[in-house]
Parts: sequence; C-alpha cells; structure tokens
Amino acid sequence: MERTEVREDSRTAMRVARVTMFINLALSALKLAAGLIARSGAMVSDAVHSASDVLSTVIVMIGMRAAGKASDREHPYGHERLECVAAIVLAGMLLATGLMIGYQGIRTIAEADKTPPAVPGMLALIAAVISIAVKEGMFHYTRAAAKETGSGALMADAWHHRSDALSSIGALIGIGGARLGLPILDPIASLVICLMIVKAAYDIFRDAVDKMVDHSCDEETDRAIRENVLNHPDVAHIDKMMTRQFGNRIYIELEISVDGSMPLQQAHEIAETVHNDIEQAFPAVKHIMIHVNPTGEHT
Repeated sequence: MERTEVREDSRTAMRVARVTMFINLALSALKLAAGLIARSGAMVSDAVHSASDVLSTVIVMIGMRAAGKASDREHPYGHERLECVAAIVLAGMLLATGLMIGYQGIRTIAEADKTPPAVPGMLALIAAVISIAVKEGMFHYTRAAAKETGSGALMADAWHHRSDALSSIGALIGIGGARLGLPILDPIASLVICLMIVKAAYDIFRDAVDKMVDHSCDEETDRAIRENVLNHPDVAHIDKMMTRQFGNRIYIELEISVDGSMPLQQAHEIAETVHNDIEQAFPAVKHIMIHVNPTGEHT
C-alpha cells in the first residue's frame, strides 16, 4: 500500500514546481525584453537560461508524476527511476543551452574589432538586480520544499535556481563594467554564464546516474539508520546492511542478530518493530527487507 506521506510529498513537490515555472516565465520575459531594449548580450543570455528553466521544470514535473505511479505487475519495484531519466534529459538540455550561450559570447569577442559590443542600457542593469533577488528567493523556497519531501529532482531544481542567481550576478558585473567603459565585459559575462550552466548540467547528470546504478546512501544517512536499529534493546548486532537509492527512494537490506533462544514469534516482532521505526524516522525509505540471525552466528 502506498504510504500517505509519499502521496502528500508528491503533491507538495508538484505545487512548488508549478509556482516556480510561472515565476520563471515572467522573469525570462522581463529579462529578454530588458536585454533587447538595453542591447545587452549578457542579459539576453540570462533570459535564455531562465526560459530553459521553464522547460526543465516541465520535465521535472513529468518525471515526478511518472515516478509517483504505483507499483504494478510489470514494475513491482515502482517507477522511481523515471525521475532519473527526466533529470538526464534535463542535463542534456542545460548542456546544449550553455554551449549555445558560450558560442555566442566567443563569437562576439572574436568580432569585437570589427563590431564593438554595444554598451547596455540602465534597464538591463535593473533587470539583473531583480533577477538576482527573485532567483535567490526561489532557491530558498524550493530547497525548503525539497527537504520536506525528500525529492532529489526538486533539490536539483533548487540549486538550478541558485545557479541562475549566480549567472545573473555575472550578467550584472558584465553590464556594469560595460557601462563603465569596458563593453567587452558583457560577452565575457556570457562565457561565465556558460560555464555555470555546463557545471549545473554535469552535477545533475552525475547525480541522476548515481541513482540509476543503485548508489548507496550517503554516509550520514547510513550512520543514522544504523543508530536507529541499534537503539532497539533486543538487537544485539547489525550483521549486514546494504542501502541503495532507487530514484529518490531508499531500499534497505538488513541482517540483525538477536538472542537465539527466544521464540520465533518474538524475533519476528522485533524485526517488525525495527522495520516500522526505520520507516517512521526516514520517510524516503520505501522498502526494507530484514533477516534475523541468532547471536554469534555471524561474529
């Protein structure tokens, strides 16, 4: 049976994704208009970055909706890895966007002798400041929701907002420098934005691939699970524990030692208690398999 908190987490993640998508639509339109009117290549590049965020958020939403489908006969372990597929597609799109922006920046610099870069207007500077403030706010809003729901895709989207805020800072520096008499700083800022986007694409791709190949939990989570198990007074020892991330959910295989003289029914109840305690303490855990050994068998 699907856990209630998992369904609620999915609804929360989808709501946050919709809010950030509409904000990105408005922000990208503002930056594009400001970039064109104020003749700022850096601001136009930043607008393209924000526009790509709209599409990336749509992909994240599709991935989360598909990953949230209940298990069926053909997919007994669920569909969580579809969220990883969506993240990989997103990484590819981000990479293409970053390379396109970088190419345009290099081209502008190469042609600077023939066609000096235009000096951006004040409107581009104002748009950059607004973008930094809005994107930083979106980062904190999305990150809080990602921590609440345990959604890896939502956390990636949050850090994507933070990278946007940083790229807007790059645009601000480029535009400000150009207005102070160094117009070459505007296309240079586009190159900095390019590097930031490529870095974000790499991070998202690496995280998705880790989850696709059954990467174990991080050391902090692993240690916390072990402490939770050993806090049970009847558990003498953890003989073996393996964790794996399946999309944004965690699967655990656990072997524990208990007093070998106790009745089977009591040993079963201990395993059930350990199982339920882990699920309550770690909402991201979807499935636990526990095997009980008599004390001393695996020492």
